[in-house]
Amino acid sequence: MTPDVLSAFPRLATLEPESAAALAGSARSVTIPPGTVLFRDGAECSSYVLVVEGSIRVQKMAESGREIVLYRVERGQSCVLTTNCLLCGEEYAAEGIAESEVTALVLPAATFRSLLAGSEVFRELVFSAYASRIADLLMLIEEVAFGRIDVRLSAWLGHHADPAGAVRSTHQELAVELGTAREVVSRQLKDFERRGWLSLFRGRIEIKNRDALAALAERL
Repeated sequence: MTPDVLSAFPRLATLEPESAAALAGSARSVTIPPGTVLFRDGAECSSYVLVVEGSIRVQKMAESGREIVLYRVERGQSCVLTTNCLLCGEEYAAEGIAESEVTALVLPAATFRSLLAGSEVFRELVFSAYASRIADLLMLIEEVAFGRIDVRLSAWLGHHADPAGAVRSTHQELAVELGTAREVVSRQLKDFERRGWLSLFRGRIEIKNRDALAALAERL
């Protein structure tokens, strides 16, 4: 196992000898260009992916065309939808896109199932990641179903603004991140602008009053 893989997934260093040999014998390292669609809604799953570097955005599109970002798979993480598909033999229920260049370790489905059955260390790695992501998804559902859009939007802007207070994002991209309609985001941003909290430009938002946005975001 290479140092970069073990740095991202230190638990792999404690694999049982037989499991470590099985992993080394069948896993392959891949580099995925940004913008690559790794899986689509309704596609079959044939491998388990451990992200060593980079970010994969997992999103869901409704029949109406509305989108929502479910989560991101980043360094040291795996995809809960992939795990679910491999465990249940189901197809993907969302799509995954490489947001940046991604380096990953790819295991064939047969190796994944074999390691899951025979390695306590591997089981702990898989299910701890699974449990953590399920908790994140439940929080997302709660926010989308019950959270106020002004509070969620202020929190998102505060978290993603650069040191100068700039956020480079379109209204549509923000709507996808928050799981709402572009018109709702645009209306709320214009309200923030009227209050003097930010200024709107094409593809860019400049925050003028971080304290006001932070105070609103605390209600999340």
